[in-house]
Amino acid sequence: MSLKLLWFVSSQSNLGFLHHGNRSLPCPNLLFQHRAGKGKNQRWKPHFCSSRTHVPGSEGLRRSKVKVTVVSTMAATSSAGEIAMSSEEKVYNVVLKQAALVNKQLRSPRVDVVVPGDLSLLNEAYDRCGEICAEYAKTFYLGTVLMTPERRRAIWAIYVWCRRTDELVDGPNAPHITPTALDRWESRLEDLFNGRPFDMLDAALANTVNKFPVDIQPFKDMIEGMRMDLRKSRYKNFDELYLYCYYVAGTVGLMSVPVMGIAPESLASTESVYNAALALGIANQLTNILRDVGEDAQRGRIYLPQDELAQEGLSDEDIFSGKVTDKWRNFMKKQIKRARMLFHEAEKGIKELNVSS
Repeated sequence: MSLKLLWFVSSQSNLGFLHHGNRSLPCPNLLFQHRAGKGKNQRWKPHFCSSRTHVPGSEGLRRSKVKVTVVSTMAATSSAGEIAMSSEEKVYNVVLKQAALVNKQLRSPRVDVVVPGDLSLLNEAYDRCGEICAEYAKTFYLGTVLMTPERRRAIWAIYVWCRRTDELVDGPNAPHITPTALDRWESRLEDLFNGRPFDMLDAALANTVNKFPVDIQPFKDMIEGMRMDLRKSRYKNFDELYLYCYYVAGTVGLMSVPVMGIAPESLASTESVYNAALALGIANQLTNILRDVGEDAQRGRIYLPQDELAQEGLSDEDIFSGKVTDKWRNFMKKQIKRARMLFHEAEKGIKELNVSS
């Protein structure tokens, strides 16, 4: 269908939300709301919100109307007639699918099948994952020790796969990694999910995804984030950066929730818990980005929204020169505020997790 969208620029630089049913999506500089009706009778109206930053599924934000100026109208459809989607919408669709999948699979528990004689090898594989986690992620490892043995081992297996994936583009062999190598890694992932692990560490994850309702999509999306690192070193706006943060960190939250479990007494929707996990991953990645600006610049990379840098009168040259100015401080304060708001949204989901996690 064709959909007309109104674009607004708020006098307070506020953030709008796309509402459809009970969905709530953040849309920078875009404010409109779904009104009841079906087919050609569907209409959209402006919607105003006082919050600058929001993650899908968050509730209870205080809203206030602000003055806006209509800039233009545009049809959000591609040449093929498909509705154009923001990064937040794309990621939200993944969240919806993950929540639906885990609900379905929890109603049909998987049976853990272990071939006689393989149990000792499997235990060895999990132990090795634990050793790697303890060596490279010390405080994270201490956190996993507080979990039940089954959950702890599963989280170790997920961590090790994520670390190996990240090492492809950030490790010692990174200069030699090609898109073809990532394609092979993805094929290996698919084999793993189909019960054909390549090595010991793969075997631990293969057993984990057989025990818990873990889906392959977040893993594939993380590999897509590695592909982005091979071809992209600048992000023109936060919409682009948000998608990257989802790929390389938000995915970890979606991988982990099925293992950690949602408290039986929780009244929260599965979707809202996944949204909180997503927010935590993105908040962590934004924090990493702000911490590593200098290190990334030495590699010719700038993981900061180019349009927001320009708004503060900053350029790539300012970052490469490493000068700390009042303009830079003002820019960083806004970036830190965004990350803190995402951490706040993430905390809402913590109390909904299974007490064992």
